[in-house]
Amino acid sequence: MATSKLIPPHGSDKLKILMLEGAEKGAELKRAESLPKVVMSSRETGDLIMLGIGGFTPLDGFMGQKDWKGVCEHMKLANGVFWPIPVTLSHDSKIEPGTDFALISGETNEIMGTMKVTESYQIDKKFECQHVFTTTDDAHPGVKMVMAQKDWNIAGPVKVLSESYFPEKFGDIYQRPAESREIFEEKGWKTIAALQLRNPMHRSHEYLAKIAVEVSDGLYIHQLVGGLKPGDIPADVRVNCINTLVDNYFVKDRVVTGGYPLDMRYAGPREGLLHAVFRQNFGCTHMIIGRDHAGVGDYYGPFDAQEIFFKLWDGALECKMLPIDWTFWCYKCGGMASMKTCPHGKDDRLFLSGTALRKALSEGGDVPAEFSRPEVLKILREYYASLKDEDKVEVKMHGHATGDAKKK
Repeated sequence: MATSKLIPPHGSDKLKILMLEGAEKGAELKRAESLPKVVMSSRETGDLIMLGIGGFTPLDGFMGQKDWKGVCEHMKLANGVFWPIPVTLSHDSKIEPGTDFALISGETNEIMGTMKVTESYQIDKKFECQHVFTTTDDAHPGVKMVMAQKDWNIAGPVKVLSESYFPEKFGDIYQRPAESREIFEEKGWKTIAALQLRNPMHRSHEYLAKIAVEVSDGLYIHQLVGGLKPGDIPADVRVNCINTLVDNYFVKDRVVTGGYPLDMRYAGPREGLLHAVFRQNFGCTHMIIGRDHAGVGDYYGPFDAQEIFFKLWDGALECKMLPIDWTFWCYKCGGMASMKTCPHGKDDRLFLSGTALRKALSEGGDVPAEFSRPEVLKILREYYASLKDEDKVEVKMHGHATGDAKKK
């Protein structure tokens, strides 16, 4: 068998896939039915699936206290391997080591896996939030998520039994690292840039993507299909928008689209690093980092997610950053441009953001033709028109969405 020319998985020479199959899966599922149960949050369930499919290689389960503390403080596991965000499972009481649990999705009540507890420990939640999110403000959705965790964390190796509804609901969009790697191998790609998406692609996203295509063998448009905060556009609508854009405005042989099952943490710079870690596991050599990557509100500077990559130590991460400056539509240039290419002033520029687009559409406002492709706008207008008043969420603007935020 020919040696792979793709980048190796993070911290390992092969994917660590914890998903059981066949008779082994059937036997473990039968055993799980008689075990005590731990009900997982949506975020924990997504993390478990990523452990199962190899997306979180080289982890073998939920983190113990030394790993948790090392990741929070120094972005290192206890063994020295780089990891930027804790992957933990919370429980309401202390558990004796050696205890076996069935892991249950709180959303679907399905048995998702099993876990043998090696450790249970309490954490300082504000300590975690300050290090990971750089804030303890409860208004931050990631902080809110951590503060809502139960009092104890339980750690240990896992066996994963299900990918929940993701394969059925999202079809070919939902991909495992082994599948994306096989596609890249078949195409003969060596350099692959990943574009992270949690919003439908507007013209800035399209511009970033096409810059990446110019300097890489191929582009992996990799969208989150897990949980988002209220007011964000649902995954199925976004998938439809992205597919429509790719079908009409990209060269097919240069783009692969995929989806992954995590919830957003909105951790800004740290989440940008996590995105690069698991994109390496999916086979990508580069991670596109633009303005306010994985941010929320004004908690982070517009390019903090780029700055944190420059601070990594040698050998921390093989997947490299592809940094791209603030992009916008310039009326004088007559097209998309960036701060590096456009000499004109703010009055000549239309700053594009998912927040601004959601706000305009949710309020029934006008959307400039330069903001997004007409095929995409049609899908989004139909989605917002279908919402009942009680389902609508006020979209608040912030400096990163208007061009008012300053580069630190």
